[in-house]
Formats: sequence, C-alpha cells, structure tokens
Amino acid sequence: MQSVVEHILEFICEKGKGYVFTPSELNHLQSRSAVDQALSRLARRGAIKRLGQGVYSVPESNPLVGEVPPSASRVAEALARGTGAQLQVSEAAAANEVGLTTQVPGRLTYWTNGTPGTRRIGATVIQFKRGSPRRLAGAGRAAGTVVQALRYLGPSRTNPAAIARLRQHLPESERQALREIRNQAPEWMRPAIDRIAGTPVPEP
Repeated sequence: MQSVVEHILEFICEKGKGYVFTPSELNHLQSRSAVDQALSRLARRGAIKRLGQGVYSVPESNPLVGEVPPSASRVAEALARGTGAQLQVSEAAAANEVGLTTQVPGRLTYWTNGTPGTRRIGATVIQFKRGSPRRLAGAGRAAGTVVQALRYLGPSRTNPAAIARLRQHLPESERQALREIRNQAPEWMRPAIDRIAGTPVPEP
C-alpha cells in the first residue's frame, strides 16, 4: 500500500515541474494532518518547495539561470483552486497579455467570487477583488481575457486596430465562448465582440 508521501509524489509528478498547489488539493489522499506532515517531509527533502503558508511548488530549474520561481499567476491560480473560487484577470493585465499595451501592472490583481483581500507569498503580492457574475463572465478563459482587455480600452479606444489584435489573440476554439458571454458584456462592447468572434452582423 502506498504511503501518503508516495501518493503526493505521484500527484506532483503528473502535474510537472513548476506546478503550484495547496494542501486542499491533496485532502482526498489522507487526513489533513497526515498530508501536512508528508508535505513537511517532502519540503525538507527538496522534492517540493514551500512558497508561503499553505502554498507549495514543484521545483523547476534552468541550466543557465538555476532555479526558476513560479509565476505570480500560477500562485494565484493555486490559491483559487484551493477554495474553488473563480479568477478573472484584471483589465490592465489582460491588455498587457494580448499586446494592447506594454505597461506591466505594478500589482497582480484578480476579480474573484471568493474571499477578497491581499495575499503575500514571498515577494509576490496578489490582490483579490470581489467581482460580480458579469465581471467574471469567461473567467479563466481567453474569451474572458478579451472582454477584460476591451474594458481596459473603453469605448473611445476600441478601434479597428484593437479589434484586429484581439481577434488575432483569440483562438478559434474560444470564439463560441466569447459569443456565449456577449450579452453579459456592456452594451457598447457588443459590436466589438461580434467582430472579434466573427459573428455575422446584420446589414442596416
């Protein structure tokens, strides 16, 4: 019979290097106290790294630079998975991700239906803001990122060039998802969504 440590090793090996997780993802393996003890043992052995209270990662390294710390977005996603919360990237981060701006937000911010607040994991500071269902439409998907990027632009800057950029960013597989959340977007945004998603626009 496999021990808790062996079960955890099997779990993290399947996820791969750089994976960030919380103990709640392992509660199906054994009691919380047994999981915590096993995680402490694995951290001492260097098999996992403790990033902060209740947050761990599978170490990842690069031959040129050595250890590669996990991205802040991976940390945020792990925290959300731990509570079953949804995450929607902030407007500024979405615009940066799709190439509408080169400005990188000073703080990683997410809209969520989970507990709002600020969490510090090592040098990483993540802010969680309470978002409405409309704000969270398409959360965690490229379609949601497109809507957030449009929010960042606003009506005055949503021009043909921006629409072309967003259309290029959106995978074909996500266009239907964008159509499905169209009616949850502000009214001014809907014509842009139609063009990005390739929805036929009726002739006037």
